[in-house]
Amino acid sequence: MNQRLVMLSLVVPDYDEAIAYYTQTLGFQLMEDSPRENGKRWVVIKPVGNGTASLLLAQAANDQQRNSIGNQAGGRVFLFLHTDDFWRDYHNYQSRGVKFLNEPREEEYGTVAVFVDQYGNKWDLIQPATIKSK
Repeated sequence: MNQRLVMLSLVVPDYDEAIAYYTQTLGFQLMEDSPRENGKRWVVIKPVGNGTASLLLAQAANDQQRNSIGNQAGGRVFLFLHTDDFWRDYHNYQSRGVKFLNEPREEEYGTVAVFVDQYGNKWDLIQPATIKSK
């Protein structure tokens, strides 16, 4: 068996606002923006680089969905963004107004800090520790 997780839905209030934020502020790539029935769109973004996971931006269609915006993980960190240069991305994000909830710290798994996107979703920005061969 060969399976992999390739996409997660992220509920947002507005397609265009979310596209602008994730592409301009976080530097993600817009992979697809295709119209669907009833005014819906298939909007896919992903971080720049070799990774295969992407986010489907899903515009909230009812009160239940609107109430989940920014709290899809019940207040926990929801998304984990790996980087090859923590300090580059940390400083770039800070200069673009991204709010970090804590100071960067070194953990055994790498350098990490938690930030929130414009909707309140918590993200870990992580540069994984280099695995040294024995």
